[in-house]
Amino acid sequence: MASIVTMDELFSWRSPSAKQYRENKDNLTNSDLLDLMMNEPRLIRRPITIRIDDTSRHVLGGKLADLEALSLE
Repeated sequence: MASIVTMDELFSWRSPSAKQYRENKDNLTNSDLLDLMMNEPRLIRRPITIRIDDTSRHVLGGKLADLEALSLE
């Protein structure tokens, strides 16, 4: 999945669990973000929807319009 989206995109910055990390957002490496998500799954942005036939087309988060557009195309 990391070859399709960045760790920053996968990280749920709006999650209440992420509040303590927002101030240091620019200082966190991909490895840091991955460690945080592994230790606290609520920090993973969801749902994650990726088209099997075209992995460049994906939606992170629950925007209904984006999910519908992905399934219709």
